Amino acid sequence: MSGPINIGSDGEWQSLLSGTTVVVADFYADWCGPCKMIAPHFERLSKEHSRPNKVAFAKVNVDNQANIARTQGVTAMPTFKIFHNGTAVETIRGANPSALTEAITKAVSLSNGGKVEDVFKTPGRTLGGEGPIPGQGRHWSVTLLLNIIMMFVGLYLTSLFSIDSYKAAEQSMFNPKRQQPPLKPASAGGPAPAGSARAQQQKSAIRTLADL
Repeated sequence: MSGPINIGSDGEWQSLLSGTTVVVADFYADWCGPCKMIAPHFERLSKEHSRPNKVAFAKVNVDNQANIARTQGVTAMPTFKIFHNGTAVETIRGANPSALTEAITKAVSLSNGGKVEDVFKTPGRTLGGEGPIPGQGRHWSVTLLLNIIMMFVGLYLTSLFSIDSYKAAEQSMFNPKRQQPPLKPASAGGPAPAGSARAQQQKSAIRTLADL
């Protein structure tokens, strides 16, 4: 079997995609260490599975063929992309021999009439590369939503029945950024010392309100 095809132009690339059922492309760079490490493995696979007009293996130098690499969204080397009838159906980033072998084995079955949705359950996914990290989204709870609703309703009612609505909203207890006023001395009507008669009266009033 023949080895991988070194792509020398955009025209050659497009011709290969349009004239071959399955194309496995290796996007590499001469200065890339991992690219050199996995290159012999890619070449062995290409000699094993290449078939005229059915399965072809291509090597694309990202420095020499920057337009192709940019069009395919290649940002890291090595990147392997598998195309079926000109459409990318799988991407493998990094020098991962086992992932590459598995993907190519599946891709070969496409050349025999297999369906993409049966072979690659999630077309276009990335093996061994960067992917979405579960749990990164914002988690909303019922308590959080109720607190937010109460805050907005409280601010709205406070400003609605006040002459200076902006100042009232700014000083409202529902404003999470409200600055707390300094505590007043007991003689000025502030909190009474613990154990005093007035402190007992305040506690009694609070209990009464809580029972309502």
